Amino acid sequence: MPMTSVLPNHGADGVSSLDMASLLLCAYELGDFINQSAEVADYLYWKEAVNEDEQVKQLSKQFAKAKELFSECERFGRFHPDYHAAKDKVKHIERELDQIDAVKRFKLAEQQVDTMLFDVSRMIAESVSDTIKVPSNEGKTGGCGGGGSCSCGSGGCG
Repeated sequence: MPMTSVLPNHGADGVSSLDMASLLLCAYELGDFINQSAEVADYLYWKEAVNEDEQVKQLSKQFAKAKELFSECERFGRFHPDYHAAKDKVKHIERELDQIDAVKRFKLAEQQVDTMLFDVSRMIAESVSDTIKVPSNEGKTGGCGGGGSCSCGSGGCG
């Protein structure tokens, strides 16, 4: 997999500077390689399966309504009379979503793509310096019923 060579340009003062256009071209080539990976193909397959699943669509609508109600209760804190019931409803629907096979597989595929992207980012950063920090998505959740913006179903949960 040859990537475009990023060679330094020498300015009028003889100091080399990075050719930004070449660097961006390499970045796009790397993105193309990633998009052609089995992990991305698996992710896109399960994303489509989730988006077409009628049960996921129904639960996503219920989840959006429950989340909206919980947000209203949350404004007043745990002392709101419906706070705990609203919170329990959101968690219950999340658990139902998590039991659907397509959702399980989508979340696994999403995690695999996320891990691949993190590994690539880390390799790039470490090739520059061992002390560069690379942000990670550890601790963050997303996708279906993961507490983040649910991308399942037609209306989404966010």
